[in-house]
Amino acid sequence: MKKIILFMAIAAVGIAACDRQPAPREIDNALTAEEIAAGRLTPEVMWKMSRAGSSSLSPDGRTLVYQQTDYDMAENRGATTLWVQDLETKAARRLTDQTSNSSAPRWSADGASIWFLSNRSGSSQVWRMDADGANARQITGAGDGEGTGEVEGFGVSPDGGRIWWVQKVHAADRRSRDVHPDLPKSKARIYDDLMARHWDYWDEGDYRHIFVAELGDGLVTGGTDILEGAPYDAPLAPYFDMAEIAWNHAGTMLAYTCKPLTGAAYAVSTDSDIFVYDVASGRTQNICKPLTGRQAQEGEAAVDLAEMVGYDKYPVWSPDDSHIAFLSQRRPGNEADKSRLFVYDCRTAEMRDLTEDFDYNAHNVVWEGNERLWFVAPIEATHQICRVALHDGEVEVVTEGDHDINAFTMAEGRIAAEVTRISMATEFFTVDPADGAMEQLSAINRRVYDAVGLGQVQKRWVTTTDGKQMLVWVILPPDFDPAKKYPTLLYCQGGPQSVVSQSWSYRWNFQLMAAQGYVVVAPNRRGLPSFGQEWLDQISGDYSGQNIRDYLSAIDDVAREPWVDRERMGCVGASYGGYSVYYLAGCHEKRFKAFIAHCGIFNFESMYGETEELFFVNNDYGGSYWDTKNAVAQRSYAHSPHKFVAKWDTPIMIITGEYDFRIPYTQSLQAFTAARLRGLPARLVEFENEAHQVFGPQNSLVWNREFFGWLDQYVKQGGNE
Repeated sequence: MKKIILFMAIAAVGIAACDRQPAPREIDNALTAEEIAAGRLTPEVMWKMSRAGSSSLSPDGRTLVYQQTDYDMAENRGATTLWVQDLETKAARRLTDQTSNSSAPRWSADGASIWFLSNRSGSSQVWRMDADGANARQITGAGDGEGTGEVEGFGVSPDGGRIWWVQKVHAADRRSRDVHPDLPKSKARIYDDLMARHWDYWDEGDYRHIFVAELGDGLVTGGTDILEGAPYDAPLAPYFDMAEIAWNHAGTMLAYTCKPLTGAAYAVSTDSDIFVYDVASGRTQNICKPLTGRQAQEGEAAVDLAEMVGYDKYPVWSPDDSHIAFLSQRRPGNEADKSRLFVYDCRTAEMRDLTEDFDYNAHNVVWEGNERLWFVAPIEATHQICRVALHDGEVEVVTEGDHDINAFTMAEGRIAAEVTRISMATEFFTVDPADGAMEQLSAINRRVYDAVGLGQVQKRWVTTTDGKQMLVWVILPPDFDPAKKYPTLLYCQGGPQSVVSQSWSYRWNFQLMAAQGYVVVAPNRRGLPSFGQEWLDQISGDYSGQNIRDYLSAIDDVAREPWVDRERMGCVGASYGGYSVYYLAGCHEKRFKAFIAHCGIFNFESMYGETEELFFVNNDYGGSYWDTKNAVAQRSYAHSPHKFVAKWDTPIMIITGEYDFRIPYTQSLQAFTAARLRGLPARLVEFENEAHQVFGPQNSLVWNREFFGWLDQYVKQGGNE
C-alpha cells in the first residue's frame, strides 16, 4: 500500500499503461480558446500539462538534462522526450522527438555525451548521443551475437568502460506450459508457495536481473547475469527502482540491493541487503550480513550487524570508493520504519549511522567529496535538502519553505533540484549550497498557470483530541470569497504512512478539487512521516484509533469557519484513505453527505488472505486473524469496516482496478454489494486495465468525471439530479 505516490515523476509508468505505438504526429497540447476564457483547472487542462521527470546535472554544473512527458488524449498515449537547459541563460532545448520514447538521461563523465533509454529501434535499449543531441547510436540490443532483451534500466561506469543493465529472465517454472510442455495452450499457473502475485502482475517465473558487460565501439550483445538462475529480483519488486544499483568510481565493483528470499519467507520479510559484485573475480559480498558480526568502534554510533534485518537500500559510493552510503531500516517487516543514513567503510567493514539523532527519514543521498553527504528529508509536511559530515554526525537542514524537493543532483558546487508545490507541478530549481537559497530555473507549464486560476493554500495547525498539534493543509477555491459558503471535502491520505506534503498529483490533485468549487481539508493525521517516528508509528496496530479522531478534529476545526457549508461536506480517499472512508461511513455522525473510496480495505480478514506482501498486514494489523491470543491483531479485526455496515447511511462511490493485487478489487466488490443491499445510493467504477492507481489518459478522465459527478450530485446539490 505504501509509496503510492511516492512516485511523483511517474511518467514512464504512465506510458507503459498506454498504447506505446510511435506517434504519427507531434502532440499539440495548446489550450483551447474556451479553456483560456474559462480560466479554470479541469481534468482536460491538467492532462495537457507537460510532466517533468528524471534529471541530471552535467559534470561542469552548467547544463541540466531532463525528461518530459506529454500526452495525446485522443490517441490515449504519452511521448517522453529529452531536453537540456542552460543554468545561466535558462534557455531550454529539446534533443529528441516524439516518434519514440526517450528517458533516464545520464551524462558521460566528460560531459561530451548523454546516455539514455529509447524504444526507437522497436524495443527499449540503451542509446548514446552527443551533448547537443546529434549522432545518436544504439548501445544494447540485437546484433550478430546474442542480443539483450528489453532494457528497463542501466548505468555506465564513470570511466566509460562498462555498463550494467536490467532485463527480465525466466528463472522458475510457474506456467503450465513449462511444467506440461505437451499442453502448450493451457493457461494455468502452478504454485507451491507464496507469492503467487505481486502489486499488479502474476509471478510466472520471470525476474529482473542485473547484467554487466564491457563497452566497446559496437553493440553490447552479451553480458554476465550476476544473479544467474536466482528466482528473485534486483532491483526490488514491485517498483524496480534503478537507484538501488550503483557503480563504484573505478568501474570495478557494482553495489546493488537485493532480497534473496523466496516463498513465504519473501512474503513476510523486508530483509533486503546491500551486495557488492566484483567484476574481475565474479564474487559477491553481502556487506549487511558478513560471516562475523562487526561493530563500529566505541563512540562511533556502534551498529550490531546482526540486527540489520529490515530494508537496506540505495547504495552510493564515495568518490574515492572507500565508503558506501545507503539507507537502512532497523525493524523487520515495517516498511515505514525510519530510513537511517548509514555509511559502510570498505576497508574496515565498519558501519556508522549518521542520522541516529535526526528523527526524520533520509533519501536521495549524494556525496560531496569524501567527507560530506547531502540528502532529502521529509520535515513537517515538506521535503528539504540536508547535509551531514562523515565524521561529525550533526545534520544541518539547508533549505526551508513550503515545497517538496523530490530529487537533486550536484556538480561543481551547484545543485539542481526537482521541486513541487501543491500549486505547482515539477519544475527545476537551482539551490545555493551555502545558504539553501532557491531560484526557479524552468517554467515548463507557464502557459497553463498563466491561463488558469489556482486556489490559496493555507497552513493550519489543529489541536487533536489528545492535545497535540496537527498540520492541516486547506486549499481554497480560486476567487475565494469569505462571505460565501462552500462545499467542503475531507481528504484521507493513503499509505497509510505517506506524508500529505507539498506535492502535485495527477491523480488526487487538491487544486483540481478546489477549482471545481470545493474547499479541501488535507490533514497530516497520525501515522504520517515528517513529524518524528513516534507520530508515524502510532497508526500501526491502531487503524481505527487516534488517526481517525485526527481526521474528525481536522474537518470539525475547519468546519467552524463561516465560509464552510456544514450541510455540504464530503469525504474521499484511496488505499488506506479508502479504508478510512469505509470506517468513517460507519461513525461520521451525519457529518458527510457523500463518500468516495478508491481501492480501500473493507474486510480485514479477507484482505489478509488476498494481499501479497504479508509483512505489511502483519505489521499494521498486528498479525493474522487466526491468532486469537494476539490482542493487537484481534482489536484490528474487530474494527474492520465491514463490521459497521449496519451504520452506513450515506451515498458512496467505490472505485477499483482489476489488476490491483495489493488491495484486490474484491474488497471494493464486497463494499459495493454491502452498500446496495443496505439500500444506499452507490456506484462502482471498475477499471479492467488499471491496478492500485489509474494512469491511462482516457481512464483518468473517466475517473475524474465520475469522481466530480458524484460529488456534485450528492455534496453540491444535496442528492438532487
